[in-house]
Amino acid sequence: VQLQASGGGLVQSGGSLRLSCAASGRTFGSDYMAWFRQAPGKEREFVALITRTGSTTLYTDSVKGRFTSSRDNAKNTVYLQMNSLKPEDTAVYYCAATSYITKSDKNYNYWGQGTQVTVSS
Repeated sequence: VQLQASGGGLVQSGGSLRLSCAASGRTFGSDYMAWFRQAPGKEREFVALITRTGSTTLYTDSVKGRFTSSRDNAKNTVYLQMNSLKPEDTAVYYCAATSYITKSDKNYNYWGQGTQVTVSS
C-alpha cells in the first residue's frame, strides 16, 4: 500500500489543523491506520490509531481530548483532526498501516512520507 500524508503547516498555539492520509494499492478497509510523530532529536512516538471500521480509536495520553482520528473507507483516506495545538505538538507526522492493533512503530509495514506540523507559541 502507498500512503500520502498532507495537511501540515504552521499554526499558532491553540489553533487547529487537519491531516489527511490517502491510501492506494490495496484494500484500505483491511488496514488499521495510525498516526505517529517525530520531533527533532526525539524518537518517533505513537499518536493515534483507528480500527478498520472506525468504530474504535486509541490515542496517546498527551493528545486525548484534543486530537480525533477518523476514516472514510470509500475515499481510502484517514484523517487526524488536531485542535488546541501546543508548541510541544511540533513534529513531523506520519501515517502508517498495519494488519492488527499495535502502538509500536516496528509493527507497521507501510508508511507515508510525513508532513510537518509546527506550532508557534
